[in-house]
Amino acid sequence: MEQVLASLYPWLKAGHVIFVIFWMAGLFMLPRYLVYHQESEPGSAEEARWVDREAKLRKIILTPSLIAVWVFGLLLASTIGAFAQGWFHAKLLLVVALSGYHGWLTGYAKKLARGERKLSGKALRLLNEVPGLVAVVVVILVIVKPF
Repeated sequence: MEQVLASLYPWLKAGHVIFVIFWMAGLFMLPRYLVYHQESEPGSAEEARWVDREAKLRKIILTPSLIAVWVFGLLLASTIGAFAQGWFHAKLLLVVALSGYHGWLTGYAKKLARGERKLSGKALRLLNEVPGLVAVVVVILVIVKPF
């Protein structure tokens, strides 16, 4: 199995990077959608459009990309022996946290769809910065491998 994975390494890496891009794009879009949704008139046609857009973004981009990122990432990690490296442990912790953030966003979108508006637009705008900050640290960990 190790030899097969080693021969597929460039393809695994390409798949991982492609789906990280898709996932991150979705993680940047969904909080922005939530801001617009939250600021729409409750019960309006505009609100219904945001509910539909959010659901499509989750089902078409976010969830499939999350799954692909994890599959390709774990295969890559096992191929290069990353599980024994400190930088990978830090990256894995951040990816787990970002996956939790993804889940929290999904849950909040569903609450908004039910009419529960617990956060302000400002709070959602601030939350929109989370994926960018995590991406900066993850890229540094992967490229620089500081430990």
